[in-house]
Amino acid sequence: MKLSRTGLVLLAAVAIISASGCGYINRIRAKSELNEVARNYKEKKFAEAEQHAKRALELDPDNESAPLFIARTIHAQFRRGDPSDANMAKANEAIDAYKRIADKDPNSDEAFSAVTVLLGQLDKPDEQVKWVEQRANNDKVSPDRRSDAYAFLASKDWDCSFKVTDDRANKQTVEKNGIPVIQYVKPKDPGVYDGAVRCMTSGLEKVEKALSLNNDNEKAWGQKYNLLLEAKKLAQMSEDTAKATEYAKQAEQAAQRTKELNDKKKAAQTPPPAAAG
Repeated sequence: MKLSRTGLVLLAAVAIISASGCGYINRIRAKSELNEVARNYKEKKFAEAEQHAKRALELDPDNESAPLFIARTIHAQFRRGDPSDANMAKANEAIDAYKRIADKDPNSDEAFSAVTVLLGQLDKPDEQVKWVEQRANNDKVSPDRRSDAYAFLASKDWDCSFKVTDDRANKQTVEKNGIPVIQYVKPKDPGVYDGAVRCMTSGLEKVEKALSLNNDNEKAWGQKYNLLLEAKKLAQMSEDTAKATEYAKQAEQAAQRTKELNDKKKAAQTPPPAAAG
């Protein structure tokens, strides 16, 4: 029996309505699954919570909360300090889950921070730096977030230099006018000194990139202060008094700017005094 044109249209309409109704029911079911996620998570039944979160995403692939719940529940199963293969696999699974979120939303602070922390806990500094560099160089990420990423990378360069200048073998205490003063001495291995200089220089370059994106970034100004102190110490090691003095002056200016931004932040957080009755 042939269906009329009107009959075909009606069948198509019924199919669309049925599909729509099915989608609506699945969204309701997905919401119920997410409620189970919350309940199980609260009871610290993280594996069960993970399964409910995955079921919610299967029911409603467009649900924006489900991927984050999946990542959180997997992350919660990771035990820091446990070197077992199963635990390491769980950490990497959490990283992959957070990265999928970051792929869709590069500005997700939770996904970015979680991956950064997990890579640090897994003692994967090179992967951690690469991950942060991706955010720093991503034009889809907001300027203030990219600025923070550059500040973080600058802190890694500071640490590289500080390990050299803080080495007991590279500093000694002398008295000047009766006052004990630390005197920095160039390492016996020229390569060690040159490496510290490269780190310090690279760190300052990253700080300037951070400040070009957000000149009010307190963390970036703080890192600039730290790195300029490193520059001063390294100049003292090479007995370049003029450079050491100039770096010390610039460091003081960076410290003052950091303090101004910190005071401004505290003032913004302080509630105004109540009006007298």
